Amino acid sequence: MAVAAAETRVFLEVRRRLQSALLILGEPDEGGMHLDVSISPTSLLLRTPDGCSETQLPAEVRLVPSSCGGLQYISGEGLHLRLQARTESSPQLISVFKQGLQAQECCTFSCQSCGEVLIKDRKLLRVLPLPSENWGALVGEWCCHPDPFANKPLQPRENDCFIGDSFFLVNLRSHLEQEPKANTKVICKRCKVMLGEIVSSETTKFYMTEIIIQPSEGSFPNIPRSQFVQSVLAQCLVELSSARSTFRFTIQGQDGKVYILLWILNSDSLVMEPLRSSRCVRKFPLLENTLEADSRSAWNAIKVLYQPCIRSRNEELASSWESDISVHPLTLPSATCLELLLILSRSNASLPLSLRQMNSFKVAFLKM
Repeated sequence: MAVAAAETRVFLEVRRRLQSALLILGEPDEGGMHLDVSISPTSLLLRTPDGCSETQLPAEVRLVPSSCGGLQYISGEGLHLRLQARTESSPQLISVFKQGLQAQECCTFSCQSCGEVLIKDRKLLRVLPLPSENWGALVGEWCCHPDPFANKPLQPRENDCFIGDSFFLVNLRSHLEQEPKANTKVICKRCKVMLGEIVSSETTKFYMTEIIIQPSEGSFPNIPRSQFVQSVLAQCLVELSSARSTFRFTIQGQDGKVYILLWILNSDSLVMEPLRSSRCVRKFPLLENTLEADSRSAWNAIKVLYQPCIRSRNEELASSWESDISVHPLTLPSATCLELLLILSRSNASLPLSLRQMNSFKVAFLKM
């Protein structure tokens, strides 16, 4: 097969569960030369009159060249091909707390943005998941006597950590110099980022997107902010969709304002970018990270549909989703909601044109 191209942009998405792959060879921006494409189970070979370059596939992916079908040329975009792909099963998600951390291990809580230590050497005796936000109403339905938990919110003791959908609850009474006012923001002293909220005189809520919890003897992991936010949110969304059989979410700020409507399409995508070839380095803009010259060549990702709700956009649709019991709200700091919207917008803008829209929703990937 051949297309004219001065420089070809390659996009590859592999679906693990479907054992299929979508390969797009982009159309040149200008000029052109003849390009021959050869597909082997482990690589893509591109030949031009000036030479050739080879892109190696991730070790866990094997294409089936003989299955090539659905060949389509889209003007202004390039050549689309669909193939069978043999891959390993989807990787198991690692919970925010590994089993080892639950075994009375000393942990340190740090600001993810700058590394400022918030809680040092806290020995967690209990790490427990919180029930859903409607647990009180359910107790009322189940009990034939007055609700014993009425007006008694679940609060952690000194060595507890309760895990919510997008936050942790910890007891910080011994760390506070004075009695705090309820519902006040927790701000990082160094970088001034909002980390959480004080919800009572003893209980503090930290948002998962803002802090890192690790064993006290470990070093602070230097994870780029965008990568961290994507990974945490992708894990939260996948876990919630699995536990509650819901795939639609409203992303709202701590003030209750809805910023994004999010709909999970699938969570088994592997998106690949070639790091090295025989001639040049070529990256997918979607996965490009200017802070990491040696970033991985393939990423597990979830594919989502989204609609922004800022500046009075999609108000009617947002109102409809908020009143729908099958839609799950996910609360984050307002600044992180805007950060997430920027990540989604950049992802969408980097996709081939035909993949950017589905019905009235925009399409994007969040890296795991």
